[in-house]
Amino acid sequence: MSKQVPSIRLNNGYEIPVLGYGTYLAQEGQCVQLVKKAIDAGYRHIDTAFLYENEVAIGQAIRDKIAEGVIRREDMFVTTKLWNTFHDPQHVEEAFRRSFEMFNIGYIDLFLMHSPMGQQFAGYEYSDMQPKDEAGNMLLSEVDYVETWKAMEQLVASGKVRSIGLSNFNSEQIKRILEVAKVKPVNNQVEANPGYDQRKLIQFCKQHDITVTAYGPMGRPHRTTYGNRNALSDPKVIEIGRKYNKTSGQIILRYLIDIGTIPIPYSTNEERIRQNIDVFDFKLTDEEIEYLASFHSERTIPFLPLKSHKYYPFNTEF
Repeated sequence: MSKQVPSIRLNNGYEIPVLGYGTYLAQEGQCVQLVKKAIDAGYRHIDTAFLYENEVAIGQAIRDKIAEGVIRREDMFVTTKLWNTFHDPQHVEEAFRRSFEMFNIGYIDLFLMHSPMGQQFAGYEYSDMQPKDEAGNMLLSEVDYVETWKAMEQLVASGKVRSIGLSNFNSEQIKRILEVAKVKPVNNQVEANPGYDQRKLIQFCKQHDITVTAYGPMGRPHRTTYGNRNALSDPKVIEIGRKYNKTSGQIILRYLIDIGTIPIPYSTNEERIRQNIDVFDFKLTDEEIEYLASFHSERTIPFLPLKSHKYYPFNTEF
């Protein structure tokens, strides 16, 4: 039996499930099956981006599950993102149209600006997404993300996208958007996990009625070379899990929900896909939340190739 995931209301009245299935590493060959398994397990929120090269596969999986009678389109919440090379206002509509057509599911629920940092436009193909000079340096663009936002606002009137939002924005950058926004961002998607505690930014977004999606909810458990302290294998986190009859991964996801984020875990393991959604029959105590917050060290996804960008978001406290 599939699990029922609670939803929360966005500032424009639409609702978003408080846990989703992330597809950052889901490649073409396996993505259709993985998304179908996620839907069968009860996920109704799927997160992707043009960058991930799997919008076609996700659309296919959703259409197949609608055809099987498992879901209706309105049961699903689908997020995708405008890539950095499309920040010039003249490219926004065409970039969106391509994502929209690749999904072929009638409308997109949420369209995010993938980051505040523009890169030079090189074309609309996947191979054009990381333009570099001859020395291998990223070719950056200085388009102001405020202008990009204004172009994204035009999309909402088309009815093809219901909500728009941000990703990897800091509090000062969000403020700049709010000062000009005719359509208010409903969401900011950022890295959040026990090893990178975003509670100041979460609090800031809450004050402005902006939800926060947590990508990288487990940190980078397979990367030992860099990144934050890993809570997954911590003896006390495992012990907290025993108390609730849950895995340490489930404890981390519950922590992220309890501090006010919408985690989007990714897994290719069918059992783990099921486990990750089975986190709504318990809540952590304040003391357990504080213990998980104590892992805070550093972000695992610092976008280092873009560190010289004038809109690099990670030099401020939050």
